[in-house]
Amino acid sequence: MIPKNIDARSWWRDAVIYQVYVRSFLDSTGDGIGDLAGVRAGLPYLRKLGVDGIWLSPFYPSPQHDHGYDVADYRDVDPVFGDLGEFDLLMAAARRLGIKVLLDIVPNHCSSEHPDFRAALAAPPGSAARARFHFADGRGPDGSEPPNNWHAMFGGPAWSRVTEADGRPGQWYLHMFTPEQPDWNWRDPEVPAHFDQVLRFWLDRGVDGFRIDVAAGLFKHPDLPDSLDPEADARTRDSVNPLAWNQPEVHDVWRHWRAVCEEYTARDGRERLLVGEVSVPTAREHARYVRPDELHQAFFFDLLSAPWNVDAFRKVISEAMEDIAGTGSTVTWVLNNHDQVRTVTRYGEPTPEGSGLGTARARAAALLMLALPGAAYVYQGEELGLPEVVDLPDDVLTDPIFRRTGSRARIRDGCRVPLPWSGQASPFGFTSSVEGVKPWLPQPEWFAEHATDRALADTRSFWHLYRDGLQLRSALPQLGEGSLRWLDTPPGVLAFTRGDGLVCAVNFDTAPTPAPVSGVPLLTSGPCEPGVLAGSTTAWWITDGTEG
Repeated sequence: MIPKNIDARSWWRDAVIYQVYVRSFLDSTGDGIGDLAGVRAGLPYLRKLGVDGIWLSPFYPSPQHDHGYDVADYRDVDPVFGDLGEFDLLMAAARRLGIKVLLDIVPNHCSSEHPDFRAALAAPPGSAARARFHFADGRGPDGSEPPNNWHAMFGGPAWSRVTEADGRPGQWYLHMFTPEQPDWNWRDPEVPAHFDQVLRFWLDRGVDGFRIDVAAGLFKHPDLPDSLDPEADARTRDSVNPLAWNQPEVHDVWRHWRAVCEEYTARDGRERLLVGEVSVPTAREHARYVRPDELHQAFFFDLLSAPWNVDAFRKVISEAMEDIAGTGSTVTWVLNNHDQVRTVTRYGEPTPEGSGLGTARARAAALLMLALPGAAYVYQGEELGLPEVVDLPDDVLTDPIFRRTGSRARIRDGCRVPLPWSGQASPFGFTSSVEGVKPWLPQPEWFAEHATDRALADTRSFWHLYRDGLQLRSALPQLGEGSLRWLDTPPGVLAFTRGDGLVCAVNFDTAPTPAPVSGVPLLTSGPCEPGVLAGSTTAWWITDGTEG
């Protein structure tokens, strides 16, 4: 098979990027926490899997109140994860293997330990230091009530009151996530200037682009008025408060960042990528972020959140193709990430051995995603078919959502448990066997069934499904960027063509599997083992027999 020819300046349009949650990927030092040297050691594994690049979760200096999404210094490496020298070694190794590297940048908020915020706390009301953040007087005769009724995404009010230098209660500051994550004020010119320096620091070290956290945030309504539906804000982690998210000024930021990336591309011909975490109500709103002079990509979460239903999947795919691909960008598909319940559990409770309805559906969804036009992002461990760890004891939970709400609902620790690499017992090769050192989150015994060494040895495993799908995606000119055409199918079946001679067909029902639409199966996610289901949940890639 001859790989398709991809223009180097548009590598991102149909790339498959692997999300590395650094602290849970591979530990090289024996302290129970993954690190950059561990990522470097795992690069040959990722090269063998066949991904085009990696996205690294935040590794910057941080007090880790939200596992690095509370950044204290945007231009360094936290000693827990290594140092800048180790980062440079990682970049060099990735370059040798042809793997792109994206960094996670957090421009909406920083850590309460960031020097700029500490300076703001020490400065008086109305100062330039406080103007970099959202400080405001409280309401009521003594200012004891928050400036407005906004809720934080992780629970509780979005405001915290400070104690002024004279010891008296003072102003309030805004934090849309936790009190340890104050929001930057992007209306102050010093903030965009600061992030210009951050972008150039890492671009000068050779990175291929950035995943942008909370890309629809940054700007808040200048008057900071009350929300009209604060109860809705409190019920969801999605960005629903229109006064705090998706303000029109944010698009000017992405135009500027795109111009910075284009400046570097003009120097050496390597196109740098901006991909945004954009949570907005509709695909049409989503499309505004990927116009030709803004972000290259924005994650399309509607597929991730769609119920396992043929009509729902067809609707979200059609809307994405019409509204997003119509901008000249390509759709960026995702089925999971570090904030979501793992796919096999979300689709139906799996057994520890890796069978069951959720497993069958996750395998079918993986092939469907890889067959769709555009780019795809794969969260670490999805290629192993890892289920969510749902029974972590309260005393090991670290998610600030749990600390803020006291509820286990929507917590994210279960998808962040360190990966199993080998062996029959924890730490499953994740960390060296230093006496008394354990992975930062406990791994269940059944992780042995999903360990990488076992997956590589079993040609029926999730890993081989992903690897074979990625190889075919790279080799078949019909896949990757392009368009699709829906086919008429029996009830419960979704099918479309990609170019000439290739069909993707997905059976959403558990009824007996229908006959393939045409041709011969190229790659299949099923059928399930006898006795697991009445029928099977299956995806095929089908050609006319002339490819592959």
